[in-house]
Amino acid sequence: MGASGEQRLLQLNEMEEFRNDAYENAKIYKERTKKWHDKHILRRDFKQGQQVLLFNSRLKLFPCKLKSRWSGPFVVETVYPHGAIELKCNDGRTFKVNGQRIKPYYGTEVRNIDIIWLSKPP
Repeated sequence: MGASGEQRLLQLNEMEEFRNDAYENAKIYKERTKKWHDKHILRRDFKQGQQVLLFNSRLKLFPCKLKSRWSGPFVVETVYPHGAIELKCNDGRTFKVNGQRIKPYYGTEVRNIDIIWLSKPP
């Protein structure tokens, strides 16, 4: 084998080392990203009969500035141990959703507001 053949083998070995380093770095990056993601997941506990709002992710396809992405309220029918939640509509239908897509609904709060006029009322 000549000098060029040995040079080519060295280059192939270097390329293999670069590939192994890139694989290890990607593996470390994925582990760190998963750890960060899992740390930021909010644990929400819902009870049967509780009212909740559902995040509508399909509204991202048709953006409306003033339209809320939360729909509902729905009633929690069943809470499963792995994070799924069965919701009940007003018409009686039920469906399962991921527990991360819902948030508690506290209802509309009616408050009495005192109005203070700075000038004569109209």
